[in-house]
Amino acid sequence: MKKSDIFHESLQYIHRKTRDILELVTKEDIEKIIQSFFKANRIFVYGAGRSGLVAKAFAIRLVHLGFQTFVIGETIGAPVKKGDLVCIVSGSGETIPAVMTAEIAKNLGATLMVVTGVKNSRITKFADIAIILSADCTEKERKKFAPLGTLFEASSWILLDGIIAELMKNKKETEESMRSRHATLELP
Repeated sequence: MKKSDIFHESLQYIHRKTRDILELVTKEDIEKIIQSFFKANRIFVYGAGRSGLVAKAFAIRLVHLGFQTFVIGETIGAPVKKGDLVCIVSGSGETIPAVMTAEIAKNLGATLMVVTGVKNSRITKFADIAIILSADCTEKERKKFAPLGTLFEASSWILLDGIIAELMKNKKETEESMRSRHATLELP
């Protein structure tokens, strides 16, 4: 097999598996999520490692939509309070900082949305809304084409971008209105 074949096989595998994973997300779950955004005073996101990068990308788009959004753990932030929405992305649902963040958010009276790969994980015990993106594949192909948490992280990114599109529609936002909130130092 040529080296370049691995690239295309990997793309096909990741595409197929993320589609299968995301098809299990219900319309009812998405509706609950959308409602929670419109009820929230402010939005806070958190994740560790690559899940944290996905969460940060989501936060950026939420800002573009005009939501007051903070990334937990960053130097510029605000305290989570009752009436806020905390969104945590954690593949295992067992990462200690993510579980601690979930518990603290609940104790403070925030609504908690989690995106995780494990239904009965510690983090889901605190969740008001839990989206389970089970990427638990024992196939030899997964280790070769999508190592470690790749399927969960890719599925999470796509899920959260889909939520952005739904929020965009519900807020009657356009790409142009979002662009006006896009921080950029590009030359005209």
